[in-house]
Amino acid sequence: MSAVEATGTVPLVLVVDDDENTRVVVRWQLEAAGYAVCEASDGPTALQVIDTHAPDLMVLDLTLPGLGGLDVLRQLRSGDHADRPVIVLSGRGGETDRIVGLDLGADDYLVKPFSPGELAARVRSVLRRTAPPERNVRLTVGALAADLGSRTVTVHDHDVALTAREYDLLLFLLQHPRQVFSREQLLDRVWNSRTEWQGDATVTEHVHRLRNKLGDGDDLPVIKTVRGVGYLLAPPQ
Repeated sequence: MSAVEATGTVPLVLVVDDDENTRVVVRWQLEAAGYAVCEASDGPTALQVIDTHAPDLMVLDLTLPGLGGLDVLRQLRSGDHADRPVIVLSGRGGETDRIVGLDLGADDYLVKPFSPGELAARVRSVLRRTAPPERNVRLTVGALAADLGSRTVTVHDHDVALTAREYDLLLFLLQHPRQVFSREQLLDRVWNSRTEWQGDATVTEHVHRLRNKLGDGDDLPVIKTVRGVGYLLAPPQ
């Protein structure tokens, strides 16, 4: 493991992968993109680095010795660094693996082999989405309220636990009420991705989870499916 402290406003990215060649390539690409990088080759070391250096984002391989990537993600989401953004790397591109990773709170999911340039773009996108705004703004739609400063959502004044990507999707729809967006458009606008990189089922999964978490009621906005087109958010009547 090697660690580099971020200096000034340079974001620090933790790269966790048991393959040294992968870490070298990713490190080179991220440093060329302007990020500070620290590394870990196994799960327990990754958790230690998070506690010690508090990286701004973690790039996490799922197949790790000592403690698997999903277990690392599970512990991260239940600990003091629960809001730390995570991009999962995996050689397993099946829908089930993606769903498990996203359900545990991954902010993005990239299948190996991948383009290092694409990973750098994903890192930039996730950090931009999860960065707090310069001032607090509260967006209220019926009984739902989204606080842009704290990135929190409440329904009837009760906190709703959303992953960073679920929050991003909800906020985008709240900011564009009654507008229909296809899955491809949402991948582009919310995920900064394309269907060539990431299946549009990712959008469907996030919409399904958002609906379950937000619940329904006459005083709540509704994410509606427009058959053959995509989704829109309808404010309460």
